Amino acid sequence: MAQFQIVTDSTSDLTQEMVEELGVELIPMNFTIGTDSFMDYADEKDISSHDFYQRIAQGESSTTNQIGLAVFTEVFEKYLQAGKDVLYLGFSSGLSGTYNNSVIVARSLAEKYPERKVYAVDTLAASLGEGLLVWHAVQKQRAGASIDEVRDWIEQNRNRMHHWFTVDDLNHLKRGGRISGAAALMGTMLGIKPVMHFDDEGHIILIDKIRGRKQSLDDLVNHMKKTSEDASGQMIFISHSDSQEGAEYVRQQVAEIFGVEQFRMGPIGPVIGAHTGTGTVALFYLGKDREAEQKG
Repeated sequence: MAQFQIVTDSTSDLTQEMVEELGVELIPMNFTIGTDSFMDYADEKDISSHDFYQRIAQGESSTTNQIGLAVFTEVFEKYLQAGKDVLYLGFSSGLSGTYNNSVIVARSLAEKYPERKVYAVDTLAASLGEGLLVWHAVQKQRAGASIDEVRDWIEQNRNRMHHWFTVDDLNHLKRGGRISGAAALMGTMLGIKPVMHFDDEGHIILIDKIRGRKQSLDDLVNHMKKTSEDASGQMIFISHSDSQEGAEYVRQQVAEIFGVEQFRMGPIGPVIGAHTGTGTVALFYLGKDREAEQKG
């Protein structure tokens, strides 16, 4: 069986420690804040997530850029030339055109290296939801699964990856054009905290409008009660944007209620954070199929 390399991008929000632990390659994405341009490295060598969110909190705006064809070609080809197949697990196509670029490159390189396999898979996920699918892919690979078996597992289970998250600052959603100025003002006055999820096409959708920060964090856990399967035996990922206290509260609730023992926690990187703002807390786990659950 041919060896294969799992590749992802920095929207997976895997920390440098997790990247090294899993043995994956993480392609950093480019972003700007104010007039400064940075790369979203897992080791935060360009800018720390804390410094990024400090600037966001001060009102600076941030924009992000897709990974280009040349970058995908360089990364994929170095493994193909070394005799390895490549499995890329990418950022949701519902949020970015990056995945489409990876498909173009994968098809081109498959023709150039007919003896090798190079697959690009749309995770329909983001942040540590994408990261958790990468984690599962590595576990399958280490258990002896082939590149085709891992690809198929991701495609069959990606809509079981739940993303429940809440944001603390409605004004950031207003700046991003997600809600109107009037809605942001009224929501802020009433202490409204939106709780959001991903639909089966990888788009962000609003589920609940909760009054109060603690109540919104509790709502994440309540949704896990309704949609999780075999939670106690799972690896659970939690990410946050400069809200360690909120993330730790959710971790404690999940551990107490579900008996979960395996967690990974980490910051939401600047590429995702450019759209969510400061104070976001997100909970990720495998559960019921997202589409079926929403229809139900």
